[in-house]
Amino acid sequence: MSIKGGIHTAHERGMRIGCTTIQLFTKNNTQWAAKPLSEEDIKNYKRLEKKSRIRPVVAHSSYLINLCARDPLVLKKSRRGFKDELDRCERLGIPYLVFHPGAHMERGEQEGIERVAESLNTLHESTQGYDVMSVLEVTAGQGTAIGFRFEHLKKIIDALEMKERVGVCIDTCHLFAAGYDITTEPGYERTFDEFEDIIGLERLVVFHVNDSKRELGSRVDRHEHIGKGRIGTVAFRFLMNDPRFVKVPKILETPKSEDMHEDVMNLRKLRGLLPRRTRDKSLRSGSATA
Repeated sequence: MSIKGGIHTAHERGMRIGCTTIQLFTKNNTQWAAKPLSEEDIKNYKRLEKKSRIRPVVAHSSYLINLCARDPLVLKKSRRGFKDELDRCERLGIPYLVFHPGAHMERGEQEGIERVAESLNTLHESTQGYDVMSVLEVTAGQGTAIGFRFEHLKKIIDALEMKERVGVCIDTCHLFAAGYDITTEPGYERTFDEFEDIIGLERLVVFHVNDSKRELGSRVDRHEHIGKGRIGTVAFRFLMNDPRFVKVPKILETPKSEDMHEDVMNLRKLRGLLPRRTRDKSLRSGSATA
């Protein structure tokens, strides 16, 4: 959701189209510096959050941030920027901050993994007592990005001193582009069995629900509307009806215009994959997470 007009407006937009969970940026995601949140900003946000009953809210970090950057100046800016976002989430009461692990810039995957873990250890040490969780996102593996294998995330988590501060976000487009085939029931089950074996389903706290413009294993991150890409509708039926993930927030990151009619279309399609009784009950209770 856009935060144009103030961060609280994300809730207004979410209510307008019937969301039960939303994702937002806590500041302009294309700039390093940002105006600090004022007490009025926080007051307005919490007032609208209470009114909207949208739970949980998920934040996404700036795309500029690279916690394994090769350039020392970029790494310093990334760590400072991530700390600022943790601060913002904590003040707003946002429980999850999703971020891409980063790109190793030809230094190699292992060095990139070690640098991300080092960054997170430093950041968590400086934010002891915070409730906000740093959430590693599975990536498509484009360029030198790390995080396109479950093993990458496992190695990062294993190197952390405060493991309880970290969760994982699965983006369905990224997952498919990285080579995990979720388009058939055996492939879907195999993928999540592998996730369970390597990382553990208890760490999976957010889904980004996106179809893919590109083919399986393309390593290219291009989101498409639900059912209109290479993943297709069947995989999303598996996900929406998986009892393990009923309470896990599911966020659309599909292309949209200002009136959000595309979001309405995608929400309707996802909710339509649920049995009628389940769909009606979840919408009344607010437990539907798409």
